[in-house]
Amino acid sequence: MTPESSTTLITNDIVGLGLIAATLALIFHLSSKNAGIWAKFFAVIPALLLCYFIPALYNTFGILDGHATKLYNPVARDVLLPAALVLLTLSIDIKGILRLGPKLLAMFVTGTVGIMLGAVVSFQVMKLISPATMEGDTWAGMAALAGSWIGGGANMAAMRETFNVDATTFGQFAVVDVLCASLLLMPALIWLGGRAEKIDARSGADTAAIDDMKRRIADYQAKNSRIPTLTDLMVIVGVGLGIVGGAHAIGGVASAWCAENISFARQASLDSTFVWVVMLSTFAGLALSFTRARDLEAAGASKVGTLFLYFLIACIGMQMDLAALADRPMLFLLGVIWMATHVLLLYVVGRLLKAPMFFLAIGSQGNVGAAASAPVVAAAFHPSLAPVGVLLGTVGYATGTVLAYITGLTLRWMAGQG
Repeated sequence: MTPESSTTLITNDIVGLGLIAATLALIFHLSSKNAGIWAKFFAVIPALLLCYFIPALYNTFGILDGHATKLYNPVARDVLLPAALVLLTLSIDIKGILRLGPKLLAMFVTGTVGIMLGAVVSFQVMKLISPATMEGDTWAGMAALAGSWIGGGANMAAMRETFNVDATTFGQFAVVDVLCASLLLMPALIWLGGRAEKIDARSGADTAAIDDMKRRIADYQAKNSRIPTLTDLMVIVGVGLGIVGGAHAIGGVASAWCAENISFARQASLDSTFVWVVMLSTFAGLALSFTRARDLEAAGASKVGTLFLYFLIACIGMQMDLAALADRPMLFLLGVIWMATHVLLLYVVGRLLKAPMFFLAIGSQGNVGAAASAPVVAAAFHPSLAPVGVLLGTVGYATGTVLAYITGLTLRWMAGQG
């Protein structure tokens, strides 16, 4: 049970921000160890999970009050989230993706469709197996999870706000996310990476495109990577926060107009300023990817965006009620059914196209893991392919919000609340 603010140890938001920042720094410092007990620990427990749950412990034990603090709303939700979306989408190389070949794109799209289809299948199957599990706002938690599995953590947080997901429900689905994606799917794909050559030889897959990718990526890295200067970092932050400011200005006007002039505005969440801010920020970042602003990625634009994202994740964690996470264990089965649908569709299409195992793996992880872990899976096949994971992962950031929103509307209709 979350303590009342009167009994909370830290009530000053500046002190709370310092604690959160120090906590994230410690987690990332320890997770960077390549050997020893911490390397073994983080091989089992993802750093992302700790970024959610250590702040949740602060809330549970009365160190911070996640519901009373202003760190989440408006700071993290209204500023850091849309800024992260801008910086994580401006680096998308549409032309580069097209040159990767139609089979890779087909597998990536198949992975996306598999997540959307898996949401519908798992919802319907669980209604038959355990109707009680699917009551209440389960559909909304699934919409948030769809945001993560199509795009990433920023998209998940965006869906949380779009569909007003309860903090505890969100926390439960965050656990489902980590267990299914980080502890089941990703290790399996990494294991397949070490056996890809034998699998491809047996299936008759053409790997010439992969060899060409390795060469082109190595050339790009040699020409474009650089150490960021203070000017680079200032421009990155200025672009992100500047667009967020503009999105809030336009979003307020647009939401008010929709509320007055569109009959279904409320049902489609078009009367929400936040929805407009998220959409405008995403599309602005995508538009910048066609300009020279994309060069900011060479200076670390996505790293700054990810930094914003992890502060957001920690602030969301501060609102969790950990005691309630064990109340609905059947949600794990829902996640397994959902993920199994995604993998099965990828397998069937991969066999039909005779696609290399790398295309199947990155088509999956480019969606489910996005730019955070897709490079890890790509590197398991070959170190020089890691940027391909980043490339496809960033596409998920651009499409995840819109497609998860569509998935959420579908689930809401299936739940009888549309």
